[in-house]
Amino acid sequence: MSMQKTYTMKASEIDKKWFLIDAEGKILGRLAVQIANILRGKNKPAFTSHLDMGDNIIVVNADKVVLTGSKEERKEYFSHSQYPGGIKFTNIKKIKATKPEFIIEHAVKGMLPKNKLGRKLFGNLKVYSGPEHPHEAQLPEKLEV
Repeated sequence: MSMQKTYTMKASEIDKKWFLIDAEGKILGRLAVQIANILRGKNKPAFTSHLDMGDNIIVVNADKVVLTGSKEERKEYFSHSQYPGGIKFTNIKKIKATKPEFIIEHAVKGMLPKNKLGRKLFGNLKVYSGPEHPHEAQLPEKLEV
């Protein structure tokens, strides 16, 4: 009986790419899941859980992401100032009007690991509200999700 050894990827063997995703007309949760999986590297055959082997992602048109059901009226984001009585709830409509990048960033961040690796992976995500981005030098591939 021959025993096969489990292959573990090394940091020097990781090949990172840049991807461009257009969020126009995409459903927020479904888009965030796919972005998180690519950032993590779960779409690669040699996925290694303790390494940053995911790709870099540029998301454009974040202001045109779609929310299903009554989330447009009811969904709120929670924040606290760390002072007594410092609770704030902000409706998603207000955030979409002022800082639409936050909506996608918040959704993706919640799907990444809550440790040093997760914070490093989150740095590989760039979100822009309009169709323009300053990362032309990286020659990103257009990705349909």
